[in-house]
Amino acid sequence: MAHDWSRYWRSPDRPLEAMHAHFERHVYHRHSHETYSFGVTEAGAQSFSCRGSAHTSAAGMVMAFNPEDSHDGHATDALGFTYRIVHIGPELVAGALADVSGRRTGLPLFAAPVVADPALAGALRALHAALLDGGTPALRRDELLTATIAAIVRRAAASPVRERRERSASARAARQLLHDRMTDDLTIDDLARETGTSRYAVYRAFHAEYGLPPSDYQRQLRLRRARALIAAGTPISETAAATGFADQSHLTRWFTRYFGLTPGAYRRAVS
Repeated sequence: MAHDWSRYWRSPDRPLEAMHAHFERHVYHRHSHETYSFGVTEAGAQSFSCRGSAHTSAAGMVMAFNPEDSHDGHATDALGFTYRIVHIGPELVAGALADVSGRRTGLPLFAAPVVADPALAGALRALHAALLDGGTPALRRDELLTATIAAIVRRAAASPVRERRERSASARAARQLLHDRMTDDLTIDDLARETGTSRYAVYRAFHAEYGLPPSDYQRQLRLRRARALIAAGTPISETAAATGFADQSHLTRWFTRYFGLTPGAYRRAVS
């Protein structure tokens, strides 16, 4: 991927990460984040599917993903795309909204994955640039973070408070098993026994609730854990063994497909 590049930043003490990248050939495997993810396309266009529909974010457009919104992504044409994206933990979003409003307001819900709003695009670019610039004072970063969260909720959220809804019992039970036995070689029969349903029923319920097959969700859990271990300084080969991957090359292949950079590049970025 000679024409692809990426630059990553990760806060050492808060659930806050940012990436600046250009991709022509890279294709994101379908995945989700435990964070809110807000991006702005700077050049070109990227296409992706999210919540059962196809979307394209062209230059100047903003992307808004809720936590656990499953999506993929690739360049719309051979020229590729350049974009900036910020991943913000739900607790940081809630805290910023409480600071702005003076009360707890709950979490926002973004119904549209793509928003055409030049003001928001500018705010996201300013926040992103401040995060990646090591010379920006911490106070300025915090100011921009709070202001950007407030702006994107005010201008793009479908509701100021995320509506809570009950997940299906079988999907919840299957998800818990995947979390509890993240590195085990589970089968669909294991999930069916745990949930007391048929193999087809648990697969269908899980996919409907989380937007991913159970196998993809399990791999994603392993990759999230691998990312945390690498950030903490664990050698990549040891990380691969500890998170259920066959070897370092297996981890590297999937890490790149999900996060857009290799484990080694991620380690260098967050060191």
